[in-house]
Amino acid sequence: MITRTLLACAAAAALSFSGCSTASHEAGHSSKPAMMANAAPKVAVAVVAPSKAATTQPTMNAVKGIVTFTEVADGVAVIAEITGLPANSKHGFHIHEKGDLSGADLMSTGPHWDPQGTHTHGAPATQPVHAGDMGNLSTDASGTARLEMTLKGISIDDAKNGVVGRAVIVHAKPDDLSSQPAGNAGARIAGGLIETKK
Repeated sequence: MITRTLLACAAAAALSFSGCSTASHEAGHSSKPAMMANAAPKVAVAVVAPSKAATTQPTMNAVKGIVTFTEVADGVAVIAEITGLPANSKHGFHIHEKGDLSGADLMSTGPHWDPQGTHTHGAPATQPVHAGDMGNLSTDASGTARLEMTLKGISIDDAKNGVVGRAVIVHAKPDDLSSQPAGNAGARIAGGLIETKK
């Protein structure tokens, strides 16, 4: 009796699985064109290098790294890895308005990027705040900083709200996240132009 019941259950399960498998297979085929139609996410990258002024300072002349910006549903995901900073330290980290890295002190990059015109500096999670306020990089014992965050309400290449053509800047000191207009983060020791990934 028990064996007969188990066999009946197994047969029913097999039929059910077979039906699900066929449905999934058919669903997979019907959804494939839609998936193919979706464009790959837009991505931009900044290659960070020391400022000309910082290259004369032994503790800051080796700062380098990569910052990747990927457009997501609610904004832009940021992943940064910066090396060559002092061990166990904090450094203000922002997107600045201009991509002009020609100034020895990188002041040519202008103020913090503020497309919404908030005129308010602060922590990334506060409102209102500059769109370019990314808080601080925190380094480990080797002087490497890693950061992951999402900046909401911006995009990769929109004329007003896009990050492309702007600059990422690493500062010498921690951002205090409240002082106006830029968090009292000190000199601009490294930077990179944000460009569309080729």
